[in-house]
Amino acid sequence: MTLIWIVFIAVFISELFFNTWCRVQYVRVGYEISQEAERRERITTLQKNLRIELARLKSPDRISKIAKEELGLIIPDPDQIVIIK
Repeated sequence: MTLIWIVFIAVFISELFFNTWCRVQYVRVGYEISQEAERRERITTLQKNLRIELARLKSPDRISKIAKEELGLIIPDPDQIVIIK
């Protein structure tokens, strides 16, 4: 009879440890999911900001301004244009 009780208590304690381990894993995975969701949100925001920056950098007005002010380029006169056929 004592052996049966020892086995029963061992199984019960094992189940408690397993249940505790499962709960800890559940909480850990929940934290990881939360962290990855925050990381995804930061990356999405960064991507959006980079797309806005790219559009600003590709702006024809900005390119024209840099060409005129920094590079000293001007729009050619009509007599300076050569059409190649």
